[in-house]
Amino acid sequence: MTRPYRSVLYIPASNARAMDKARTLAADAIIFDLEDAVAPSEKVGARDLLAQALLADYGARARIVRINGFDTEWGESDARAFARGADAVLIPKVSRSADLDRVADFVPETPLWAMMETAEGMLNASEIAAHPRIRGMVMGTNDLAKELNARFRADRLPMMAGLGLCLLAARAHGRVIVDGVFNAFKDEEGLRAECEQGRDLGFDGKTLIHPAQLSVANEIFGPSEAELDLARRQIEAYEAARLQGKGVAVLDGRIVENLHIVSARAMLAKAEAIAKLGS
Repeated sequence: MTRPYRSVLYIPASNARAMDKARTLAADAIIFDLEDAVAPSEKVGARDLLAQALLADYGARARIVRINGFDTEWGESDARAFARGADAVLIPKVSRSADLDRVADFVPETPLWAMMETAEGMLNASEIAAHPRIRGMVMGTNDLAKELNARFRADRLPMMAGLGLCLLAARAHGRVIVDGVFNAFKDEEGLRAECEQGRDLGFDGKTLIHPAQLSVANEIFGPSEAELDLARRQIEAYEAARLQGKGVAVLDGRIVENLHIVSARAMLAKAEAIAKLGS
């Protein structure tokens, strides 16, 4: 059963109180951030603070550590420090598979995730997703917008090429992929619209910058009761048709084929996994 990643919350690794509070939040996953959220003067202290925090029980929440890049003085030490003790190591600004190779030797057992936030990374998304050590991809839409010199639009039109390339790569290679952040954390209507867009595009969930965003992401990226009811009825109708020697069923005036049943079963499995998280 696949672990849900509806809500993936960034927490600064320099903030001990926030890391402790995260143990009680309804987040499917936490990204403990050693990179953008931590000032250069606090990098070493944050690394030590995070090592202590990860000794605590975070329940079923996935614990992902975003290290500093290997082009900085902190990246290699970050990787060594969290080669064990986290569920994944997230590498910033991955532009090619060689960027993953550089980290892989320092993290021989822990799964690797890639921040997809450069123009070169978009063009090499399939190569990156095909890397044998990668398990997940995270869209870094703020950095990507900066690199593209794109203007903000509520419909994210400037992002669509990059989002699509990364989604295609993730699905082709069976990787988890989560959408970028929504910066206006007090704008629930805007967050809801962007979550719905990301869900409809095919993302597994959304990265978040504030706990207030959790409930919206969990709701939208989780199956609704209506969707679950339809999935169950599709399976029932299809199985009944098969017993009659038919290859397809008709439900609510629509054809139901095997491909719909695969999706229906995946949705029910996701709902079961979410129920086990208790959120």
